[in-house]
Amino acid sequence: MEHNYSYKRKRNWYLMRRRSLGFFGSQWAGGIMLIAFAAIAMVLANLDATKHIYHEVLATSFGLQIGELALTLSVEHWINDALMVIFFFVVGLEIKSEVIAGKLSSIKQASLPIAAAIGGMVVPALIYVFFNVNSDYANGWGVPMATDIAFAIGILSLMGNKVPLSLKVFLTALAIVDDLGAILLIAIFYTSQINIWSLVAAFVLLAILYWMNKRGFKRTELYIIPGIAIWILFLNSGVHATISGVLLAMVIPSKPRFTKKYFSYKIKYFLSNFNQKDREGVEILSNDSQLHALENVKNIAHNTVSISQRLEHALHPLIAFFIMPIFALANAGVGVQSLQDLQFYNTTQGLGIFLGLVVGKPIGIAVFSWLAIKLKLAVMPIGANMSMLWAVACLGGIGFTMSIFITNLAFHEPNVVDMGKIAVLIASVVAATIGIIAINIVSRKRTL
Repeated sequence: MEHNYSYKRKRNWYLMRRRSLGFFGSQWAGGIMLIAFAAIAMVLANLDATKHIYHEVLATSFGLQIGELALTLSVEHWINDALMVIFFFVVGLEIKSEVIAGKLSSIKQASLPIAAAIGGMVVPALIYVFFNVNSDYANGWGVPMATDIAFAIGILSLMGNKVPLSLKVFLTALAIVDDLGAILLIAIFYTSQINIWSLVAAFVLLAILYWMNKRGFKRTELYIIPGIAIWILFLNSGVHATISGVLLAMVIPSKPRFTKKYFSYKIKYFLSNFNQKDREGVEILSNDSQLHALENVKNIAHNTVSISQRLEHALHPLIAFFIMPIFALANAGVGVQSLQDLQFYNTTQGLGIFLGLVVGKPIGIAVFSWLAIKLKLAVMPIGANMSMLWAVACLGGIGFTMSIFITNLAFHEPNVVDMGKIAVLIASVVAATIGIIAINIVSRKRTL
């Protein structure tokens, strides 16, 4: 009996471990975490017992001091100006890898998602401007221009084979171009007064790192340690600190130390050496020659992957399961005193954001895609049609992370920021719902 109990306990633990690894390895898991932490933030910001503590914690300041140098920020600013730098750093790495060897590496591959992304930014901005031109909310035109890649791709992955693989690739590439647009938007239009000397010093460091890249320096720490200095300089420059993450990604080496040919040759050599040094009955742990061969294999494999790829792969879990949930926890906590506070449509700001995301995004994406195809600048993704492209375009209206981030930059009065966030949250939920319904309807028609 005791043996059976022990066996069942081990089996249950193994199954739980497999399920947890399956969850954290899935594309939609990050989206689930974002929703959960956004919901927690809303609860904390509205319960009488927690709302004061919630805002006090975010306003609490702490810092670092090295000699005479001191850096002190509030918890909210540490999240938005420090942790989010890592998020933008990974976005920069993704953009770089897609341009070098991915979905944006050729004009033929890139033309459709670029056209769609441009439409998905221009039309929502025009809708917002239509409602808010010459108003106190005019600066928020960038809010409905952004798409949340984690949510959009997560929902597509939940749709399974209802959506052709080519359209999943299309939406991923579109979201990456969209992210690039948002980065340029923040750098150019949402920048405060500039401290030119801090900016010059930051670009001097970036130039040195670029030179190191070209000279073949491949040690990760040689780039990350100066990268921290670049972030501090940007923090003091007036240009939003997150831009430092993107620029740092651009100078990180994307070429590995060893080529595929060299890797293949050396692996065969070390494998042969490993087999020759084998002694029957002796474990690897006690065989120094085999251990040495394995260490060489590990080193060769490690250096056949570029620093850029290694960092992108290593940081993805940190982004999905820590930084983005923490961002949602700090920024989605909007106080709602009554149902009237949810009536975003009573302000031109809320209406512009909502209609920009829910209506403008899909229209811009689909119409600009259709024009690019009709003008023979691009081709329809394999296995897709215009109806399915329209349905997938609806998911582009999920703004969430990037739209909330830009809301914080565009507005300064707390009640205006909160109303913008409410409009973004509601619009994202509506866009996701419409997208899911549209995809199900179109996929059902295709199977009839």
